[in-house]
Amino acid sequence: MRFHANRDVFSDAVSFAVRLLPQRTTLPILSGVLIETTEGGLTLSSFDYEVSARTQIEAEVLEPGRVLVSGRLLADIANRLPNVPVEVVTDENRVVVSGGSARFTLLSMPVAEYPSLPVVGEPTGVLPAGVFSPAIAQVVVAASRDDVTPVITGVQLEAGEDSLALVATDRYRVAIRAVPWHSERSDGGSALVPARTLQEVGRTFGSTGDVTISITRGGDRELIAFSSEKKTVTSLLIKGNFPPVRRLFPDNVDHFAVIGTAELVEATRRVQLVLEREAALKFTFDADGLGLEAAGGEQAQASERIDAVLAGEPVVVSLKPQFLLDGLSGVHTEFVRISFTKTENPNKPGPVLITGQKSREDTGTEEYRYLLQPNLLLR
Repeated sequence: MRFHANRDVFSDAVSFAVRLLPQRTTLPILSGVLIETTEGGLTLSSFDYEVSARTQIEAEVLEPGRVLVSGRLLADIANRLPNVPVEVVTDENRVVVSGGSARFTLLSMPVAEYPSLPVVGEPTGVLPAGVFSPAIAQVVVAASRDDVTPVITGVQLEAGEDSLALVATDRYRVAIRAVPWHSERSDGGSALVPARTLQEVGRTFGSTGDVTISITRGGDRELIAFSSEKKTVTSLLIKGNFPPVRRLFPDNVDHFAVIGTAELVEATRRVQLVLEREAALKFTFDADGLGLEAAGGEQAQASERIDAVLAGEPVVVSLKPQFLLDGLSGVHTEFVRISFTKTENPNKPGPVLITGQKSREDTGTEEYRYLLQPNLLLR
């Protein structure tokens, strides 16, 4: 094999191919990137039996061939090469990568032992990357990071005819975002995607055009594929039943407060400075606005008061500040509505519902909803 390629294009392609590979693997061959010549140039692929990435780039192919080489090492080399065309040449079991006066020689891996990449099925639906990527960022923060319960480490995608819903939970909060999309099939159904993979998809395809999603079922290896502009990522789906969290959301709430989003974020970040880890902030909503209070170690205390418009009786809730900030990061409007739900116990506050609001008088938007359980230990 021998080819020339643009240095930046080649470096970006290798980086994309290795981004989802695990840092450590029991099978060294799965840490490789497969480089193949095609009629249009090059195809670079990676696969670890759970996640795959594939991309095509233009290149001047002088000698066709296939080669498997250490992915992360190749990515580091490509990123450090001088800004001149890259030449890659294979010589028996060695791969020579050069650019200008820089020259690297790597050992190749046995291509015959590399697993075949998953086959992508028919499209399930299409949506703009500019809508999909922000929606992923809004929801993925609520996914659990505890592998003890794998089913909640994923984001549930629920495909309808004209909308795609993203749902995530870690038991303490639930985030839901609905986005418009064009369905290609009537049997879209749902798919539980690992949150880490979906987060990388959002970052990778954030500036592209449309993203095509393909859900393939049947057999032991159910998978989902995301494709855009000659790049494709596939992932095995998480097996198991996602908890029915939608029933936790109230139909309507008439007890709520409206606050400036940026003002609430800044005040929360300031007051939480005195808190110890895992401690909660006390939020007092009354006719005079919103008061924030925190008591930390070594008798450190902090408080602040900001403007808020309250509909209903005064209420006090205690919330973990980072969980609140995660929810507020998904509010892309000037104002935020914090609604107070009820429980059967009048002395026990229910979860607070966070939604966006374009103005103080607006009725709010239901596209993004974030339900956060109060910390009941602090009064």
